[in-house]
Amino acid sequence: MNWRAPLLALALIWPATLLPARAGDVATVAAATPAAAAGVPGADSSPAVPAAAVPAAVGPAIATDARLAGDEERTRLVMDLSRPVPFGAFALADPYRVVVDIPDVVFTVPPSAGQQGRGLVSAFRFGLFAPGKARLVIDVTDPVKIDKVFVIDPIDGQPARLVVDLVKTDRVSFMKSVAAPVQRAQAAPVLPAPPVTNNDGRPVIVLDPGHGGIDAGAVNASAGIYEKDVVLSIATLLRKKLDATGRYRVVMTRDGDTFVPLGDRVKVARDQQARLFISLHADSLAARSGQVRGATVYTLSDRASDAEAQRLADAENRADMIAGLDLSDEPTDVAGILLDLAQRETKNFSALFARTLVGKIDDVARMHKSPLKSAGFKVLKAPDVPSVLFELGYLSSEKDVELMTSDAWKEKVTDAMVTAINAYFASQGGSSAPVAMP
Repeated sequence: MNWRAPLLALALIWPATLLPARAGDVATVAAATPAAAAGVPGADSSPAVPAAAVPAAVGPAIATDARLAGDEERTRLVMDLSRPVPFGAFALADPYRVVVDIPDVVFTVPPSAGQQGRGLVSAFRFGLFAPGKARLVIDVTDPVKIDKVFVIDPIDGQPARLVVDLVKTDRVSFMKSVAAPVQRAQAAPVLPAPPVTNNDGRPVIVLDPGHGGIDAGAVNASAGIYEKDVVLSIATLLRKKLDATGRYRVVMTRDGDTFVPLGDRVKVARDQQARLFISLHADSLAARSGQVRGATVYTLSDRASDAEAQRLADAENRADMIAGLDLSDEPTDVAGILLDLAQRETKNFSALFARTLVGKIDDVARMHKSPLKSAGFKVLKAPDVPSVLFELGYLSSEKDVELMTSDAWKEKVTDAMVTAINAYFASQGGSSAPVAMP
């Protein structure tokens, strides 16, 4: 009997301290804080474990399954991989999270796999964080210590396994392992945008397909539909139609399945001196699944127009947290900019385009009973770029899902959006709208 197969089976449920380490069986890598990994003086490196090199391989590793085991004192996450990979792990606070960065991994595990928690883990998610860089984000119920992180080589037909062991600790100990200021340097880079070339006088329009990569957005699990895919498909079609007019220069915040932080989406619009920013999304209401339908257009306001607008803004503003970014040194608002005259003028133009868009979409698609709303969306806070967030429909509605994934519906809605954009710029006479300041 081969003794190694039972040993691998134990890796799924036993603490790593009980597993013997044999050459060729286990490759262990550091589970250090970002500061320790970067060599920051004085950084607490106590969570680190010895690093071991992983042989280079051609092509991305494939993640095929993920599961949890354990209880409220010790919990283990195991992810099956086609081959071993190097990685780094660190913790983030408020909310408590553990982040594992993995290079060049393709996930065939459905995003819904991490929605059911166990023990110290309330949920986990995974996906592309930046080109060539994947990320696993583990939401934890309490402060935890990253006890061990290691990979097991594939043996006897069993896949390689990434193993993360977490044990319960107190907040003081947890905070010592968090190096928040360093993590911001590890944020996903913005996808390269064309340099500003506005000499031809064409207005720049930035299309922002929401979510992406590790952040799937709203999910209709039964249909296997993810918000990030729906909005990217529609944004790509809209860009094609706008380019065909020859009237505009169109820039997209992402054109693939990559995560882009909220602040970087705004930065794209400002850096490109955009005249219009359109963020595309699709909502979901689990509690009233299927009962609410239709499209909604949102603009920025300090106070939400209603409770549903506030709920949506809160959900959308969590995108950076979902992707495992540190939020501790993020400014709470942009006082002194939001309230100046330029911002007020921008809000007026945003409202004008929102009304124009609703009028054109209403001719071809179902609108929500309250189609114009407002709330404090972070992605709409460029002080000098008119901006709207367009919720195309609800993934919790079977009818909306059917429409949003229909080629005929996409054609009609994007045609109406082009008509609305043309009407909006025509109403300005070509010169009155604000232009993002360099």
